[in-house]
Amino acid sequence: MIERSRSDDPIRRRIESLGTSLSLPTVRRALGLLEGEHASGRRGGGDDVMDVRLYEPGDEARLIDWKSSARQGRPMVVQRERRVTSRVWMLMDAGRQMTGTCESGESAAEVAANALRMFAALSLRRSDDISLVFGDAASITRVPFNGGFSQFEHTLDRAMEREWNHDRNIDALLAYARRIRDRDALIVIATDEHALQRDHVGTVGMIARTHPVVFIDVATINPFAAPVGASVIDGADRRRVPAFLRSETSAEQVRVHREFNAEALRRELSRYGSRMIRAASSERMFDEFVRLVSLATTSAAFNQLRAHQTMTRPDMGGAR
Repeated sequence: MIERSRSDDPIRRRIESLGTSLSLPTVRRALGLLEGEHASGRRGGGDDVMDVRLYEPGDEARLIDWKSSARQGRPMVVQRERRVTSRVWMLMDAGRQMTGTCESGESAAEVAANALRMFAALSLRRSDDISLVFGDAASITRVPFNGGFSQFEHTLDRAMEREWNHDRNIDALLAYARRIRDRDALIVIATDEHALQRDHVGTVGMIARTHPVVFIDVATINPFAAPVGASVIDGADRRRVPAFLRSETSAEQVRVHREFNAEALRRELSRYGSRMIRAASSERMFDEFVRLVSLATTSAAFNQLRAHQTMTRPDMGGAR
């Protein structure tokens, strides 16, 4: 059982603040960045044009209609009919391997759960529907959820109270993701860095071809780089790692191998406009998430400035 109350987890308090402090346009830009270039009715991606209006701060640059903007001499935005309801599927590896320890002392499951809370904080701010799914070798369970962020936290906390005594089944979890029919839905898959084998990378790539995907990759402690005197236990068979096996050479080999696998997955996802967030603690995961949010905000500001400069060029009939 993995349980940590909200009151003694400072990261969870920061996550709550994240969802309430950001403006809705910023939230939309941040999630839009994570969703890549996939078409989405929830961002005005339908075929039916409803209105053309002036560009306003907070609008996504991708909604600028360049033909209308050229005629008007200033940025114009096209509003299209919204065809679907926003949905986010959160799939979490619930195998006992997720009880493995990270450098921070947290379990991989705790770090993964906090990552899902970060997505929920923004997704619910955007009024998305969230589906939470836990999977291990015994079952794939969709956990019912309705309500706001507090209810999501309560639901996730209850789900985390499981025994964690079954092996993982990443194949079944990925198969579940492939069966999700709503191609506008964002799929967030949370597991640790040991879950995916070489053949799994291609499967994740296939999912990313049809859905926007964010892969949460939790980095666990390097058993050969643990501090002297620390007791390191294998997460799979619960045996202690002999001290004589721990050396700088072994630690470096493990580090390089893990980084290679992570980079291979990152490249595969980026080919299809999807992303991976990798971190070894909830704090670092939060920092990575905030970095992406900041990147979305900075990118939007840059695009707005570029659009304004384009509209005011002499060859477009704008201001001289």
